[in-house]
Amino acid sequence: MGQIDLTLAQLQAFVHIVEAGSFRGAGLQMGVSQPALSRTIRQAEATLGARLFDRDTRNLRITAVGRELLPIARRVLSEFDASFGELGQFLQGRSGKVAVATLPSVGASVLSTAIASFRRVRPDVQFDLAEAPADGLLAIIEEGRADFALSVKPAPDRTLRYQHLLDDELVLLCRNDDPLADREAVPWSVFATRPFIAAQPRSSIRQLTDAVFLQRRLSVPMAMECPSVAACGALVLAGVGVSALPRLALSLANMQGLRAVPLVRPAMLRPIGILTRIGRSLSPAANSFMQHLATLA
Repeated sequence: MGQIDLTLAQLQAFVHIVEAGSFRGAGLQMGVSQPALSRTIRQAEATLGARLFDRDTRNLRITAVGRELLPIARRVLSEFDASFGELGQFLQGRSGKVAVATLPSVGASVLSTAIASFRRVRPDVQFDLAEAPADGLLAIIEEGRADFALSVKPAPDRTLRYQHLLDDELVLLCRNDDPLADREAVPWSVFATRPFIAAQPRSSIRQLTDAVFLQRRLSVPMAMECPSVAACGALVLAGVGVSALPRLALSLANMQGLRAVPLVRPAMLRPIGILTRIGRSLSPAANSFMQHLATLA
């Protein structure tokens, strides 16, 4: 005999009849008429080429073939239920994998907190994380290498959707013994009189600071460009100059010995949100985590 093509419905009917002890009892449990149940079993027996039950008007007895099939049928049905239980968990967003790309400053602050609180209630969801500057995040989303990205608001694009989460305030970073450290706020014009430590040209931070300097027609003496927020903090602490950073980015710097002072005239905000590719369907877990992020923000 080759492959036996019994259906799940036939296996379920067979097991219910065995456990109920009668076609009538199994039909009541399953909500199926007795003639329909009898047809299902006859079809299974035709497939097997053997009887599963010996029956007359009073008695129902499982045959030797039926006794051999019973543990197999129960195992198949159990594995089927378990597999669909796993699918149910996935469809509810309680399992699966979420791939997130993020700006380093957002990853070290907002994202890490969100993942920790999300996994307390959905511990079976796994995360893949990637960090990149803003232009790198655009490429990651466009190429489908992440479900979504946490980044600054991009230029209008027909392929990307932006969902705003929060505004990240830019602050002046100086030593805590700097005369500016005790001010409640300082204007951007202060950078025209102090050596300025700039972020790398590709970063979203550099784009914002350059925009303010251009808008205010400020001639800013640049001390140097630094490759990271951590390096920027170290250089400020060493007395090389002062800098302007988003408040969320301060989580990447060692703030011991440093002070963050709000910048005004203008008060500059860096918009942070969720970037997704238009037309791409996300997993239930990814959608659930995006909602969680929106709630926290």
